[in-house]
Amino acid sequence: MISVRPLARADEAVWRGLWRDYLAFYETELPETVYRTSFARLTDPEIGDYHGLIAEADGQPAGLAHYIFHRHGWQIEDACYLQDLYVAPQHRGQGGGRALIEAVYAAADAAGRPNVYWLTQDFNAEARQLYDRVGTLTPFIKYKRPGK
Repeated sequence: MISVRPLARADEAVWRGLWRDYLAFYETELPETVYRTSFARLTDPEIGDYHGLIAEADGQPAGLAHYIFHRHGWQIEDACYLQDLYVAPQHRGQGGGRALIEAVYAAADAAGRPNVYWLTQDFNAEARQLYDRVGTLTPFIKYKRPGK
C-alpha cells in the first residue's frame, strides 16, 4: 500500500537518502549547502511556492516529489512545475509514481493552480510509460544558458 504525505522536518534523513539516489540516477552530485537549503525551503511553512512530498510503502520511504508554484505569462492562474519525482527501485511498479503525481495534481487543484507540467530525459523509458498514462506529451524542447 502506497501513501503520500507532505514532507516534514523529521523526514530529513529519509529525504536525503531518496534525493541522493534520485540525483545519482541523473549522474548528478550537489554540495551540502544545496541539500541544507533545499530541505529548509521545502519544510518552511512560510514558503508557499516550494513543496515536498514523501511516498511510503507499508511505512517505509518509497519516493519523493518536489513541486513549485509560479506565475505564468499565458494564463491568470499560477502554474505548478513538478520539478523532481523519484521512486526507489525496489518500490517501482507498485503505484508510487502515480500516487505522487496525483498528489501533486490534488495540491495544485486545491491551490487553484491546475496547470501541472514536468520534464524528463528522453531515455527515461520506464518513467515515460507512466507519464504517457497520466499526462500529455508536449512538443517543447528545453534549452538553458551555457555554463550555468
